[in-house]
Amino acid sequence: RALELLDELGVADRRNNYPATLSGGERQRVAVARALMNRPALLLADEPTGALDSRSGEQVMDLLIDLNQIGQTLLIVTHDPELATRCASRLVEFADGRIARQSVLGATA
Repeated sequence: RALELLDELGVADRRNNYPATLSGGERQRVAVARALMNRPALLLADEPTGALDSRSGEQVMDLLIDLNQIGQTLLIVTHDPELATRCASRLVEFADGRIARQSVLGATA
């Protein structure tokens, strides 16, 4: 399972490296793989693409969307409106610590 996740996230070739030798984006992708390892009922993701370049971010989001489509429940916190609308079925926006707006979207995530 670990190798499958690392491969899907594009870091399988770095599996024998120490964390200090990985880039920030590689560390982020390893963290996503680690979070998914035990197939949690609910996956909490705080800025899952925050430290990633656009290509790596797309890989992570594609994986999360695929997991959601097979039944994985996700709660994603992000400051990126494009990411939120692409991946969410429900969007809750906060301002000053309060819910500012809620909407139901057409995505399947």
